[in-house]
Amino acid sequence: MPHINTSPAPDRARRLSLALGGLVLAAAALWPQYGTAQTVQLPDFTELVERVSPSVVNIRTTERRASTGSPHEIDPNIEEFFRRFGIPLPNRPDPRRGPRGDDDEPRQRGVGSGFILSADGFVMTNAHVVEGAEEVIVTLTDKRELKARIIGADKRTDVAVVKVDASGLPFVKIGDVNRLKVGEWVLAIGSPFGLENTVTAGIVSAKQRDTGDYLPFIQTDVAINPGNSGGPLLNLRGEVVGINSQIYSRSGGFMGISFAIPIDEAQRVADQLRATGRVVRGRIGVTIAPVTKEVAESIGLGAPRGALVQNVEKDGPADKAGVEAGDIITKVDGKAVDRSGDLPRIVGSTKPGSRAALQVFRRGSTRELSVTVAEFEAEQRPQRRAGAQPGQAPQPTRSMLGIAASDLSDAQKRELRVRGGVRVEAAEGAAARAGLREGDVILALGNTEIADSKQFATVAAELEKAGKNVSVLVRRGDGATWLVIRPNR
Repeated sequence: MPHINTSPAPDRARRLSLALGGLVLAAAALWPQYGTAQTVQLPDFTELVERVSPSVVNIRTTERRASTGSPHEIDPNIEEFFRRFGIPLPNRPDPRRGPRGDDDEPRQRGVGSGFILSADGFVMTNAHVVEGAEEVIVTLTDKRELKARIIGADKRTDVAVVKVDASGLPFVKIGDVNRLKVGEWVLAIGSPFGLENTVTAGIVSAKQRDTGDYLPFIQTDVAINPGNSGGPLLNLRGEVVGINSQIYSRSGGFMGISFAIPIDEAQRVADQLRATGRVVRGRIGVTIAPVTKEVAESIGLGAPRGALVQNVEKDGPADKAGVEAGDIITKVDGKAVDRSGDLPRIVGSTKPGSRAALQVFRRGSTRELSVTVAEFEAEQRPQRRAGAQPGQAPQPTRSMLGIAASDLSDAQKRELRVRGGVRVEAAEGAAARAGLREGDVILALGNTEIADSKQFATVAAELEKAGKNVSVLVRRGDGATWLVIRPNR
């Protein structure tokens, strides 16, 4: 017999009301949890700042120079800000002190920041903060002013260490950059525009940002301005993860992009400066460039990786090891060179005099070479050599790719230090669009090394028939690069 619901309508309404009431109570019970979670995401920096601030210092430098008779130019808005608050302008005389003295009187050169590394007075800052300084004054948060001596400065990484004669000083805790994540909250403490103990906050925007300098930077949106240089970048545990060093700006002020030196890299430099007063680096004597996606695909490398060797210093370590212009260095002692900027960092951290294994990609295959790393003593620039002169062949060979090429003379080969190749006499069509021009020396087409104009014409014809993009290894002046010819465009 089928079941028939005989419950009255009011009873059903009562049960429905109780069910809805239960849902409302459950939601109300959960609501505080969600509200609390949202609140927790906005951190309270007060305890962190109180704990770390005593280890952050203001650095003021002076120099002796002849008076120019005119003050430094300064933005009118900044000038008005300083005047409103009664703060003496940087590099301007204080009117309460009367006129300047003699021309050799110490004058304020600049203001920066720093942080104490140890209780006995070692302080880390930027090299550009103390560069050219006659005198360095470190001001603590308790208003003590201490003269400091420069232990060492490394322009290449923009790291410097100075020392004050004091003991029992509060010092920072060094953090682990590898644990730092994009999106993580970070703080900066420093002296922007000379305003001491200023705290700004933001997040990590990117890591391993390659700006063309020796180090990969931490990019943040923390407000950094002149005077913040050398100050610490801190995580929420109060640990230093970087040194605020640079900003990207079109106006001279903060525009939402700032860069910090990773503290692990800076610490390695600082340790050497404290031990010997200078930094020892390795070098192999090559000029490099990035590998583009097009070049990587056209020569069979696959993904764009490694460092393209544009020039090899004559009789340098790489030259003796057999590295050639056009090679792509993909590994050093098993460490991957993912980007061209990785190579100088890896080689630079290698002890001079030691042997390193280089993995290079050449003509479609990988080779292993062994190089003895030399010491990087100064800015090394390969000696410039004259470019190739017009070839001696009376009639240049014209290929189907739109290139007219001639053989190199023996003298030109010796001057360029190449085994073969052809000189471009003219380029048109696809070759011209690729960037080839008269005077270039073609060393390889695709992964085929070119010996002379006859071989060049044969290889060029075969590649053009295939209807695919053609990679060309070109020697121009004292450097080499890869260009890609697109016949079908």
